[in-house]
Amino acid sequence: MCGIIGVSGIADAARLTYLGLYALQHRGQESAGIVAINRDCNARSHRGMGLVSENFDDTALDRLPGDVAVGHTRYSTTGSTVLANAQPCSVNTRLGTLAIAHNGNLTNAVELKRELVEKGAIFTTSSDTEVLVHLIARSDAETVEGQIRDALEQVEGAYSLVIAAGRTLYAVVDSRGFRPLVLGRLGSGMVIASETCALDLVGASMACELEPGDFVRIDDGRVTELPRLSPRPVSRCVFELVYFARPDSTVFGESVDRVRRELGRELARERPATGDVVFSVPDSSNAMALGFSEVSGIKLEHGLIRNHYVGRTFINPTQNHRVEKVKIKFNPVRDVIHGKSCVVVDDSLVRGNTSRSLVRMIRAAGAREVHLRLASPPITGPCHYGIDTPTREELIAASHSIEEIREFLGVDSLGYLSLDGMLRAAGSHTGFCHACFSGQYPTPVPEDLVQLRHASPLIATPA
Repeated sequence: MCGIIGVSGIADAARLTYLGLYALQHRGQESAGIVAINRDCNARSHRGMGLVSENFDDTALDRLPGDVAVGHTRYSTTGSTVLANAQPCSVNTRLGTLAIAHNGNLTNAVELKRELVEKGAIFTTSSDTEVLVHLIARSDAETVEGQIRDALEQVEGAYSLVIAAGRTLYAVVDSRGFRPLVLGRLGSGMVIASETCALDLVGASMACELEPGDFVRIDDGRVTELPRLSPRPVSRCVFELVYFARPDSTVFGESVDRVRRELGRELARERPATGDVVFSVPDSSNAMALGFSEVSGIKLEHGLIRNHYVGRTFINPTQNHRVEKVKIKFNPVRDVIHGKSCVVVDDSLVRGNTSRSLVRMIRAAGAREVHLRLASPPITGPCHYGIDTPTREELIAASHSIEEIREFLGVDSLGYLSLDGMLRAAGSHTGFCHACFSGQYPTPVPEDLVQLRHASPLIATPA
């Protein structure tokens, strides 16, 4: 899962891109980068490990002149956490400079990479995005958009892309529409971003959300619709609405806040609980707790306070970091919790270790009872399209019953929302991918994909 942004036809595009990346920081905290292109088609880039604020200052942005830019903030699901994998990817090709920002996962990247290496390609990263770079550069098509289309016809999986070829931007969403991408207008220029919250921050007005298979070209702020990609069944990631997207965004045509409130209401109807107070595990489940309170009549309180100077625990690349951050990130409000029967609402349960630490923290604050309610079904399978749930062994619900999970967490009761309830809340008129909950994968999944994806990468290394 990553945040991507593109700017066309706006002076000092890198600074606008920098602001937009701030709004998309929740989508990735491992690295951030910007490539800017000036009117002479000269491309300059700056990338670094860590947060947007840690990588860019006035000096860095002054070195990125131009009215076209592409930005990326990374959360790795393929490839290691090293600077070489920071995006946007930027290379020189026979048709000029190419910069790519990618959100998603290519399920056949390992197979394609092996074929390319056998043909003499040299890889310098372990990111699946570099496969796209090679496929585009090796295409025999006479135009950049033809090269891009050739490459996309060979890949499977999830991709929302912003591509700069010279001073021209391209935006494309895979035919299943796994990941969101929106288009906004700012004066005579255009802004492309993963979520509408980035448009809001930079002052752009929403033009449209790209539909599955959409492919557009943007020259100096002018948008041209190109022939769409071959149609396939729509499979938008429901976890975007449950967890990843910001609540102030509109994703897949739905208000994220509205969906999360409805998830809470459905949860209260399906898995009611008796308690003195209900509170969320902030921030992604705030609206869910509100919806639960509305239906249940249980008083909504702020039982946990989040330290907003700490990032999201789920998207840290190692489990040790996740557990350590729980204590830094949350603190209980003892006056709210002490002596109370507490209903705790969270968006999901992935590995279980973070929630177990939270429950211990709540009990240490004096809770008489702890009832955990989860606004999504049990996660029983890995995601191959951009979520960091790489193996079944790491997913507690894949190998444990609900009663076993309840005992492991140390809660008095545990309730999950059903798959049907989640889809009703999300807006069942839209086709969703729910493979991690149901096991129904919308694309072919190569055997041993997880092991292959995390094997030693086929990249060039220094002698």
